[in-house]
Amino acid sequence: MFFRLSSLELGLIIFGIVLGTTLLGVFLGRRLRAHAETLREPFGVVQAALLGLVALILAFGLTMAVGRYDQRRAAVVEDANAIGTTYLRAQTLREPMRTESLDLLTRYTDTSIALSNAVPGSKASRAAVAEGGELHRELWSLAGDALAGSPQDSAPRLYVETLNEMIDMQTVRVAGLNNRVPSAVLVIEIFGAAIGLGLLAMYLAILSRGVAAVVLAAAFVSVLLLITFDLDRPTRGVVTVPDAPLVALRASMELPPAAEGP
Repeated sequence: MFFRLSSLELGLIIFGIVLGTTLLGVFLGRRLRAHAETLREPFGVVQAALLGLVALILAFGLTMAVGRYDQRRAAVVEDANAIGTTYLRAQTLREPMRTESLDLLTRYTDTSIALSNAVPGSKASRAAVAEGGELHRELWSLAGDALAGSPQDSAPRLYVETLNEMIDMQTVRVAGLNNRVPSAVLVIEIFGAAIGLGLLAMYLAILSRGVAAVVLAAAFVSVLLLITFDLDRPTRGVVTVPDAPLVALRASMELPPAAEGP
């Protein structure tokens, strides 16, 4: 649900709900100021307990988002390493499998970069995954030919091993890109924070103190929520998963192969 929104739309929604509820709490607190002696104790207990729960929920959501972000970054590095190792071992194959495999691996690296830049679940993302699957089949067919042509050589066997790891890595990356924090958790974070800060603002307004501080706290919590959401949007927003390892690998493929074929 939230993933489809732009960063501006997402920020407006979060700030609107959290700050709006906080200001509503200030307004209601000032209206109830005449009943300060009656409401002080119950409101104090409720808002303190709710704020503790909100802090726990916010920490839980941020931890989930950071964990998924780290997994996606690690998957890009592992994917680049798998492709790079496969590319090096492909240079040891006999012709014509060698040249054809190197060309297909170069195209596959372009596909992996395109996957990094596409919004998960979008048409561009599905096209990148489909193209990667087709390249997998072509590469595996050539690997089979290499094994059949040189059944006693170790180079084709080593190549097949890393090619299999490279194919598996696409599944890992796609799963990581689609593994997002559940929308229910994000909804609870937003409305939990809004209600908790709204009650705090109402409590402080009843006591006629600290209203400006709670508004600043609401702005800070809104920024924290926006960062949590942004971490879970690998190709959109400010915090994105870098594709530098894949880009560097692709640049190295422009150089002549380091090893001559047998």
